Amino acid sequence: MKAWQRREEILRELKSSKKPIKGKDLSERFNVSRQVIVQDIALLRARGEEILATPQGYIIPKSQKENRLIRKIVCRHEGYEEMEDELKTIVDLGGRIIDVIVEHPLYGEIKSPIEISSRLDLEEFMESIRTTKAEPLSTLTEGIHIHTIEVEDKESLERIKEALNRKNYLIKED
Repeated sequence: MKAWQRREEILRELKSSKKPIKGKDLSERFNVSRQVIVQDIALLRARGEEILATPQGYIIPKSQKENRLIRKIVCRHEGYEEMEDELKTIVDLGGRIIDVIVEHPLYGEIKSPIEISSRLDLEEFMESIRTTKAEPLSTLTEGIHIHTIEVEDKESLERIKEALNRKNYLIKED
C-alpha cells in the first residue's frame, strides 16, 4: 500500500468511527510504526482535515446537533480524586467534556482535547493518568482550569453547574 492510500484509509476509518482510535491500533492495522502514523495524521491535518488527538486516540469531531449547547466553565480542585469526581459529575449529569484549558502566565492559553462523554471514557482517561504518571494541566495553575462542555439543554447545564458549585469546584462560567 502506498503512503497516500494509507492516509486515505486512515481518514476513512476515523470518519466512520464513533470512538477515538489509538495510534498504536492504526500502526498495527497498517503494519507501520507509530511514528509513521503520527506523520500521516500531521499530513492529513496540513491538508485541512480536522483530526483531534485525545488521550483515548485520534478522532474526527462529528457535527453537533443544532440544539445542543457548548459552554465553558471555570473550575478548581486539588488532586486526582477531586479531578475524577469533577469529571464524573459532569458526565453523570449529561455533559460531554470537550477539552481542558489553562491560562499559563508565560505561555498563555494551553488547551488539550480530552473528549470524555461516558464513564468508560473517564475510566480510560484516569487509567492513562495513573499509568503514565502524567500531571494534569491544572497543576500549572494551582488547580484552576477551564472545561469546554457540551450539554443537551440549559437545564442540563444548570444541573451540572449547581452540582459543581455544591462541591466547591465551580468558579464561574464564561
